[in-house]
This record gives sequence, structure tokens and C-alpha cells, in this order.
Amino acid sequence: MTDSGRTRKIAAFDFDGTLSKKDTLVPFVAGIAGYPKAAAAGISAGLASIRGDFSPTDRDQLKEFMVERLLEGRRLRELERAGGEYATKLVDSGLNPVLVEQLKRHVAAGHETLFVSASLVYYLRPIARYFNVSDVIAVEPDAVDGVLTGTMPPNVRAGEKRRLVKAWLGLGEAEPLDGIEMWAYGNSSGDHELLEMADHAFWVGKESKRPTGSTQIPPLPGF
Repeated sequence: MTDSGRTRKIAAFDFDGTLSKKDTLVPFVAGIAGYPKAAAAGISAGLASIRGDFSPTDRDQLKEFMVERLLEGRRLRELERAGGEYATKLVDSGLNPVLVEQLKRHVAAGHETLFVSASLVYYLRPIARYFNVSDVIAVEPDAVDGVLTGTMPPNVRAGEKRRLVKAWLGLGEAEPLDGIEMWAYGNSSGDHELLEMADHAFWVGKESKRPTGSTQIPPLPGF
């Protein structure tokens, strides 16, 4: 790995479709609620979009709709327990081995590592602990007295990823990353702003959709 002389070295990883082989949120939520209830919620979401309650392409509103229908009233302890079990399954067979090796390289090099994801904290935090990842920036639905309310903060995608990473670094949105060398890994349009922040941007999505300035994975170049 290169040594640019900058004091902080940060590696930020998207999760779904980047570190993981596929979407992880829907299977987790469906497993918690039960697949019949999850299917019914999916139908309700489709009908709501037809009514014009929200656009079928609006991921933020769709996620909020599904979380409200399927997680409201669930106890936080239940979700954390289920998240730990789900995390074990993902570590065993649900992760992209190329990206896992890259994550391990950053950890071994002493870089600060982050998951920056629109997935749920309940299983990302155990995975982060397993790989000695520094921190997790992800979706954490609101809870009162240990019970989920069905509402959640803004989705962690697009510009929100940039804002939250800068806040984690102790910077305002307009402040430059002075003294920081950053790597970023993503696979979707929701990761573009994260990749734009980075000195070294890596794309795990389709080559035809690769953002300008990013490097396609695989093959993975050394650094």
C-alpha cells in the first residue's frame, strides 16, 4: 500500500452488493416479520405507489414504508439477537471474497475502516466486530424504551453518505478532507457521492455504469 504522508487513512465500504453478494435488508426484515406478512407488505407498497403515495423508484420512501409495516413494535433486543444470527450466516457464505480480502488488507495496514450502508445496523455491527472494522454508519430505526416506533432517520445513501462520513470525520459538508487519504468501494448510484470523496474509488457494479474516475473490480489493482 502506498504511504502518501497524510495523517489519516480511511477506507469506506458500501455493504449490499459491494461487500455482500446481494441485498441483505429485505431477507432480514422478511425473516423477522415472516414471509407471508412481508409479501402482504410488498403488495401494499405496490398499491400505495399506484395510488401515488410515493414513486415506485423512490428507495427511501419504499424502505420507510416496509420498515414501518414490518418492524414497528418489535423489541430492540429481538432485532439485535436476530441480527447476530444473520451476521454469522453472511460471514459464512454471503460475502464477496474479493472485497473481504480488500477489507482485511485495510485493517491490517492500520487504516480506519467504515461500513457506510443503507442496510440495518443490527447485523452490520456484529460483522464489523468480526472483521475489526472501526465503525458502522448505517440505518438505525427509531426506538423508544427498547421498542421500534416504525420510523427511521434519513436513508444512508447518495448525499447522506457523504454528509455522515464527513460528520464522522468531524468535518462540515463544505470542508475539504485535508490530511486524509481515503479509499471508497461501492456498486450503485447511491454510492456515487461516497466515491467522489475518495482519492481511490473502486466500483463493484456493472462496468457500463461505472462512475468516471473509479476503478472497476475485479480485477483488483494493488495500491
